[in-house]
Amino acid sequence: MEAANENRRYMPSHMTQEDFMDVFGGVYEHTPWIAEAVYAAGLTGSQDTVAGLHDSLRTNVDDADDEKKLALLRAHPDLAGKLAISGELTADSTSEQASAQLDKCTPEEFAEFQSLNDRYKEAFGFPYILAVRGRNRQEILENFRSRVDNTPDTEFAEALKQVHRIALLRIEALFQEK
Repeated sequence: MEAANENRRYMPSHMTQEDFMDVFGGVYEHTPWIAEAVYAAGLTGSQDTVAGLHDSLRTNVDDADDEKKLALLRAHPDLAGKLAISGELTADSTSEQASAQLDKCTPEEFAEFQSLNDRYKEAFGFPYILAVRGRNRQEILENFRSRVDNTPDTEFAEALKQVHRIALLRIEALFQEK
């Protein structure tokens, strides 16, 4: 079925490793080993679709040990955090946070994000992660408040779920580029 990658700009199975890494190496935040492993395993036409490529990348993460998964989670920035304020986020993270208007927090919202970020990282050892595209600041804060008291196992699983969602959204955006 051709519709999953209509523009045909990116055909992973026909890309050099350098091109593949340039385009897809950052789909999982600061964690290029995931895309490297998919490329090294050999790409086929099944990875030329959003779902096929995402499934291959996701499988590499899911098959990794907990130490690698934790490193992946720790590679993510705080939402409305210090990196966002100083302009040090990746282009994808900047765009995603801006889409939720996290760059327009009131002083009170910003203070609450900082407090929740600190409390969350202290409890879990990694930053709070949420696929924010399509959400607003209030929804994000509500989700943040509801997750900060989860158990470590529950939150580890939820954070990985959110990382996979972010990766899927990024792949979809890449495949839709003209």
